Amino acid sequence: MANHPTITKRPTADISPRKVALIAGIGLLVMAVLAPLARFGVLQNLIVPADAAATVTNITASEELFRVAIAALLVVTFLDILVAWALYVLLRPVNAALALLVGWLRLAAPAVFAVALANLLDVAQLVGGSDGAALQPAQLQAQVMASISSFDNGWDMSLAIFGLHLLGLGYLLFRSAHFPRFLGVLVAIAGGGYLADSFGTILIPDYALTIGAFTFVGEALLIFWLFYRAIKGFPSGSDPSESESPGAPVTEQRLTQPTTLVP
Repeated sequence: MANHPTITKRPTADISPRKVALIAGIGLLVMAVLAPLARFGVLQNLIVPADAAATVTNITASEELFRVAIAALLVVTFLDILVAWALYVLLRPVNAALALLVGWLRLAAPAVFAVALANLLDVAQLVGGSDGAALQPAQLQAQVMASISSFDNGWDMSLAIFGLHLLGLGYLLFRSAHFPRFLGVLVAIAGGGYLADSFGTILIPDYALTIGAFTFVGEALLIFWLFYRAIKGFPSGSDPSESESPGAPVTEQRLTQPTTLVP
């Protein structure tokens, strides 16, 4: 008698699109709070671009706060990894290849930013460690400002990659049945704003515009819409690349593993 292969299914993953949307929403919300507080609430108040002596004095007097800001930005990079996974899971039914590329771009941005963040840690070590104490004040100030400049440059590079990520994300949201098309357009515009600022900094000396400060609306709305989907759920049986029909039934579909053949 011939041996016929038996079909076995791997265990169903204990997670649903609703839970993934909640994870993404919480991650983005925490990032939206931590990043501005650390970057603009702490670092911007301590760093005086045209005054190295004042910058060193400020950081020395608030070294603990400076280190907390660094830690907060590091947490942001960790959350970016989690959000990259969640968005990939939610949007891969629209276009798996593009969703993978968009996910990798979101991973690349925090990787570049983490390298830039190491420059701020160098600053903290200089003002609070024995290496800085052995330097002359002028040398210490020069090294601190050089490290801060390297951090700013790394920040701009990471925002360029992040802007490219948002362009792809905007397209996926535009094509998805689970998100409104205007949201995809606004997210893409936010990406364009970051790209404009990054290339403006590279190409134009003393570039002073901050277009991204006015085009971030799509990012904020995405957080709210993820929470909306986490509460309402996702329609079942709909093509993720087509418009959602009103009144579509909402189910808690599980994300399952593929079926395999076992001889």
